[in-house]
Amino acid sequence: MAPRRHLDRARIIAVLALCGTALAPTLPQPTAPSAAPTAPPPRTVSGWLPYWDQEAAYQNALRHADQLHTVSPFWYEAKTAGHVAGHAGAGSRRVIDGLHKAGIKVVPTIMERMRPGALASVVTDKARRAQHIDELLRIVSSRSYDGLDLDYETIAPTGDAAYKKVRTGYATMVTDLCARLRALRKQCVITVSPKTRISGRVWDYRRLGAAADRLRIMGYDLHWAAGPPGPLSSPAWYEETLRNATAEVPRQKLEMGLPGYGWDWEVGSTARAKHVTWKEAEALRRKVGAPYRLDPTSGTPHFTYNEGGKRRTVWYQDARGTAAHLPVLRKYGVRHTVLWALGFEDPALWGTLAKNS
Repeated sequence: MAPRRHLDRARIIAVLALCGTALAPTLPQPTAPSAAPTAPPPRTVSGWLPYWDQEAAYQNALRHADQLHTVSPFWYEAKTAGHVAGHAGAGSRRVIDGLHKAGIKVVPTIMERMRPGALASVVTDKARRAQHIDELLRIVSSRSYDGLDLDYETIAPTGDAAYKKVRTGYATMVTDLCARLRALRKQCVITVSPKTRISGRVWDYRRLGAAADRLRIMGYDLHWAAGPPGPLSSPAWYEETLRNATAEVPRQKLEMGLPGYGWDWEVGSTARAKHVTWKEAEALRRKVGAPYRLDPTSGTPHFTYNEGGKRRTVWYQDARGTAAHLPVLRKYGVRHTVLWALGFEDPALWGTLAKNS
């Protein structure tokens, strides 16, 4: 027989139930299991495909098709408002079809190297802007492309007197182009340089980010071929770049450019540095017997050597260095990356990006 106190409690519960009164439980109630931590969304990887090493870059893209979101063949160059020319191999249907078959979008890049002021005169004139947009739409319609990537850099050093007008004109052209691409169900990708306290003022990030599907930030050349030696990028530089970018552009639209190359400078000279891919830099380091060193401040490998009586220094990027930079992207919620360029990179980089750290 049950103890009397249990019977008394049962009678009380029954009486209260008849009276429509609930009895507050005196014992702890089971709780639902806590939800498992939500995994961060997977990182996406895009990559530029250099036309000067097209076959090797194409095969590299196919090997990493499970990670690649978009490939941008570096195929076209804007010469004037009404003329966009193709580089060698531009529009290769074999490459386009092969990438599509592998599940990769093909968004070719259009770049330009116009004389100083020429591009500014296009983007600040309504008729020339319209003419240029028509020419860009001709390119995107010439093949089964998924969109266009505009990499227009000669306006970046626009002087004080004109940069506001050029910034507005370029943003207007991009807004109009993206609207027309979207009407064709094509992607609109815009490549820009980092906006920091000393650079990038010509880019209207807010308007470009509102218009484009992706805004690609070239996260490299903190030190470049025509300047003094140093790292191509650093966590502190990424911090400033992404703090500014995410304040003006939805983070889901941002793609952070990662370098797979480096520069080889002659120490103390003003001569332009030599470009080296990761593979070339590592082969050179081993050839000259230089130890592997990762700069603790920038998270970037570098070494020095002698050649013909001259002291030279090489700064480049590899998977280990990139791993030191990715936490900044995670901090700002930027999960899209783009490589400059396919075939340049340390093969181990793909595993680093797959870790989604």
